[in-house]
Amino acid sequence: MGDAGLKISEERPNIRQLDEAAINRIAAGEVVERPASAVKELVENALDAGARRIEVAYAQGGKALIRVSDDGCGIAPQDLALALSRHATSKIDGSDLLNIHTFGFRGEALPSLGAVGRLTLVSRAAGHDAAQISVSGGQHGAVTPAALNAGTIVTLRDLFHATPARLKFMRTDRAEAQAITDIVKRLAMAVPQTAFILRDVSDGGEGRVIFRAEAEQGDLFDALQARLTRFLGRDFAENALRIAAERDGLLLRGFAALPTFSRGAAVAQYLFVNGRPVRDKMLTGALRAAYHDLLSRDRHPAAALFIECDPVLVDVNVHPAKSEVRFRDPGVARGLIISALRHALAEAGHRASSTIGKATLAAMRPVAEGARAYQMDRPSAAARAASYQAQAPGFAQMQEAYSGRVEPCESEPYEQETDAQALPLGAARAQLHENYIIAQTENGVVIVDQHAAHERLVYERLKKQMAENGVATQALLIPEIVELGEAAAQTLLDQTMALAQMGLVIEPFGPGAIAVRATPAILGPVKAEAILRDILDELEGDGGSDGVQRRIEAILSRVACHGSIRAGRRMKADEMNALLREMEATPHAGQCNHGRPTYVELRLSDIERLFGRT
Repeated sequence: MGDAGLKISEERPNIRQLDEAAINRIAAGEVVERPASAVKELVENALDAGARRIEVAYAQGGKALIRVSDDGCGIAPQDLALALSRHATSKIDGSDLLNIHTFGFRGEALPSLGAVGRLTLVSRAAGHDAAQISVSGGQHGAVTPAALNAGTIVTLRDLFHATPARLKFMRTDRAEAQAITDIVKRLAMAVPQTAFILRDVSDGGEGRVIFRAEAEQGDLFDALQARLTRFLGRDFAENALRIAAERDGLLLRGFAALPTFSRGAAVAQYLFVNGRPVRDKMLTGALRAAYHDLLSRDRHPAAALFIECDPVLVDVNVHPAKSEVRFRDPGVARGLIISALRHALAEAGHRASSTIGKATLAAMRPVAEGARAYQMDRPSAAARAASYQAQAPGFAQMQEAYSGRVEPCESEPYEQETDAQALPLGAARAQLHENYIIAQTENGVVIVDQHAAHERLVYERLKKQMAENGVATQALLIPEIVELGEAAAQTLLDQTMALAQMGLVIEPFGPGAIAVRATPAILGPVKAEAILRDILDELEGDGGSDGVQRRIEAILSRVACHGSIRAGRRMKADEMNALLREMEATPHAGQCNHGRPTYVELRLSDIERLFGRT
């Protein structure tokens, strides 16, 4: 039974040469995975031919028809048959496979498509008459005259008719059409100076235009921004930061969105190397690392990044589909992305996504009849005292009693308050529900989540202290003993030195117990057990896959939460204004440590529109 399972034959197998048709079908399995792969190969050929206008049409998700028309240089009649031969190409001479300046270079696309479908190639080169050739299942026809003004038209019908088993692995027409759209959009982003038209001709005739992108004008950044706006939306363009950096022969350009413009999946990440759309794990990981302390694990950044370099510094001959690349020095490419994005995000300061205000306005509804409106009455002195006793202080330096009042302090002249309105986050006017600060700007209103905002401020302070000379500690008069269990306690004790750098001094205290002898001074009085359990969650959830610096910053983020102004704590006007001013001076203050916005800005014109005053 074992021999039968291994299919061992008594006869000696003969070695034979596969025929050309079988070889092409095998090669096609690597190059043409689905209809979108065929579209990618044909559009890349059009771009290599210098096309400035490309039209793509498909039917039934590309399984029945794919037609790519371009105005490129065309193919001479005597070269048409050769163009359908395997490994025949005009793009390289084979002497140097690392010095690739074109999208295609393997000479496999057209013969592979002809091996699994019915392909017709019509082309006209300058100085020649138009001609055409057809191939079906790998069988070539004769070159015949045709009618065409210029360029090339490649028509592929009945994809995989020669390998019908592959059709069983195709997805629905709608899913395959979506994949084609995504491929064409990525290629259109790479070359904004080229016009693209995508049509669905499943119902015959001219079909339905899926999208049309005319050639963009202006310099590289302007043309790229216009093309990205067309495909990714105006919101992306409004909330994206311009990226431009260079290191060791690698040039990085593009746009990266603010952290508060994140997505729930990695569907808005577009990476290009020398104009070639790629899906590279190293580059994607670098993009993720640049946002790691600005987004929670379930949020993903949005970006379109283009790396340009000498072709000898990157190998694109890793896979037949050419969707993966290998850099000669991957550390340089990774470091370039991380440093450039972090620098741009830091320069953005407290800026938050403009879509937050739009979402806030869209969510506003009239208050239902009978609903209770919150009244901002001044609490009694006894109530204020009780509130202060029950709430942990936020800023360590603020040790006075707190009020929740809405008007400027008597010591602050009105002129100073008016000047504050000209600042980005304006002048504090009120505190609602002991959690939200209302500030007035010159042309609108800002609503700040006091806990989220202060959490980011404390985190940035901790990072700065950590980088300079370690976080200052506050020794506890009586060490706090925390029971965690032996495994959990050992996990924390293994990080004793790292935690000491963060201002948290611990030591073993019997089986499964830890004694906390000092906490970060910046946090003021805190519950040591809550901090330890949060750090433990971070260490266990991390899985050891990240670098030491990233793990430390993730733990600092958890620690910062415990030193932040809590929801329900009343603040004076000068405290609220101090918070606003520090937000304006602190990088990344537009989002908390988990990527949520710290404030919402509403323009006066939008508010007036809500009340019909425009």
